[in-house]
Amino acid sequence: MSVRAAAKSDQPGIDRPRLILASGSPRRRELLAQIGLIPDAIDPADIDESPLADELPSPHAQRLSREKAGIVATRHAGAIVLAADTVVGLGRRILPKADDTDTARRCLNLLQGRRHRVYTGIALVGADGKTWNRVVESQVIFRTLSRDEIDQYLATGDWKGKAGGYAIQGLASLFVRQLSGSYSNVVGLPLTEVAGILRAAGIDALALAAAQAETGG
Repeated sequence: MSVRAAAKSDQPGIDRPRLILASGSPRRRELLAQIGLIPDAIDPADIDESPLADELPSPHAQRLSREKAGIVATRHAGAIVLAADTVVGLGRRILPKADDTDTARRCLNLLQGRRHRVYTGIALVGADGKTWNRVVESQVIFRTLSRDEIDQYLATGDWKGKAGGYAIQGLASLFVRQLSGSYSNVVGLPLTEVAGILRAAGIDALALAAAQAETGG
């Protein structure tokens, strides 16, 4: 039996290789669900995400996604492993994930009234071991925020654990004056690019959705 045949999806009626998402992010699961894909397993890599000395935002996102995919792939032979890492960059600076209000406040004070970039590194290891790795960039401009607005946003907790101290799919959408590029990239997973890589690896989301519709699945 081939490696690919041995690693078929566990989902009833789905004829495709198993898909492992190397991320615990609920946002990424929701985005994959939008294109009809439910991972067969969630297996976060749990690596040190600290930037290297003088590492820029785009290479940082690319490196982390590649490392995550490689580590998780060793645990799931014959499956397709998808990893991603989203970084908010302000010039050459990498903004942290906000785990406390002070960090979130500092991020929002830096971002308000300015343009910043959001980079998502996506990496995929195919069932045959072939790898894909790229970075998608979007640009976001926040309007000027008052101190009261920042305080009110922080009180909601919507920023917790988010790169740059905000979640664009939540209340922070009130702050966005302009967005150039992929919206889903800013949320955490650029769907157009992910779907293209998955198709090359053997999972065609659109074809699967059409087949399920024909069979009433």
